[in-house]
Amino acid sequence: MKTSFLNNIDGKNAFLKKSIIALCINEGDYSLADLSKELNTSVPTITKLVGELIDEGFLTDMGKQGTSGGRRPSIYGLNPSAGYFVGTEVRRNSISVAVTNFKGQLIDYHEEVPFSLENSEKSFRSLCSYLLRLIEKIDISREEVLAFGFNLSGRVNNETGYCFTYFIGEDRPIASFLEDELKRPVFVENDSRAMTYGEYISGIANNEEDMLFINVSWGLGMGMITDGKLSYGKSGFSGEIGHFPLLDNDQICHCGKTGCLETGASGSAIYRIFTEKLRDGRASTLAERFANGEDITLDNILNAANEEDVLAIEVIEEIGSVLGRAIAGLINLFNPELVVIGGVVSKVKEYLLLPIRSAIQKHSLNMVNKDTTIKLSKLGEKAGPIGACMLSRSKLLGLI
Repeated sequence: MKTSFLNNIDGKNAFLKKSIIALCINEGDYSLADLSKELNTSVPTITKLVGELIDEGFLTDMGKQGTSGGRRPSIYGLNPSAGYFVGTEVRRNSISVAVTNFKGQLIDYHEEVPFSLENSEKSFRSLCSYLLRLIEKIDISREEVLAFGFNLSGRVNNETGYCFTYFIGEDRPIASFLEDELKRPVFVENDSRAMTYGEYISGIANNEEDMLFINVSWGLGMGMITDGKLSYGKSGFSGEIGHFPLLDNDQICHCGKTGCLETGASGSAIYRIFTEKLRDGRASTLAERFANGEDITLDNILNAANEEDVLAIEVIEEIGSVLGRAIAGLINLFNPELVVIGGVVSKVKEYLLLPIRSAIQKHSLNMVNKDTTIKLSKLGEKAGPIGACMLSRSKLLGLI
């Protein structure tokens, strides 16, 4: 595929090309006349630019569009075979990987592959080697991958490529190191923000341009879509809801402070509270396992809740109420159209969603929350890896 558009994305024609691709990403296929109308640009100019995008491999002629009468126009859309994007979400002890084509369709997906990423060049090289072997197995060459995306927890500066959770040197941003290893463009992003974008582009969002995504996993994070755009804040670190000083529980957060929301409304909070109650002798289907000194994981607790374990449900309702109170405050502040609850804890579905909704009704302003919809993530565990692919595409094309 020719790459003249990617090599120069700042000119006037490049801006129009970006706009054409953005319309196809967000709205689907278009005729030349419709593109002309949407972009307030002459049909001859649009015809020329679409022709160039077809030559460059980004668009394809989808054939004639059926109409009720008159001449049927040709329609144009994204070319799925223009290239591929590989999105990797790094979790505590595993990685999940998605591969999408240029149109955003999921080609391959691997969930929770055991892998513990460490702060070392050797560990990152091992991760890159795994990804290269993976795409080789599905018959995709390295050159066909337009970009790799990596979701990392904590503070990630997507512009400089630094991550302050995984830090291998002041003079070596993670993104730069990964690009040297993979020999392809690399984009790093905060995991919650990538999940937000994945849900916005490919998930539950239905043209809602003001959306909050709450990532309830081992930690607690948030992403924001404002006026249809992903919000970063001044330093690129917006969305740190987990460290909002809301609680008076004297629990020390991993950030070193006390009272952080994450200490009372996250997967780690579920794990801590649940095991404390087992230690106090509370009944549970996991009690015998705990008494025998066997390991209990957050997944075990969530699965127990889905199997109607009363103690697990009680703990999830407890953290759901705390989280709902915080979300009520967010609704009062931002008045979003949509709040999406995602992350690994969302697998318990209504056991989490019901106390959240109840707390929102209790603590938010009715005049504000009446226009806000609360939904569970549609993409579930895939939100992060798919979001990494979608973000990589948008960043590569200069759309965000």
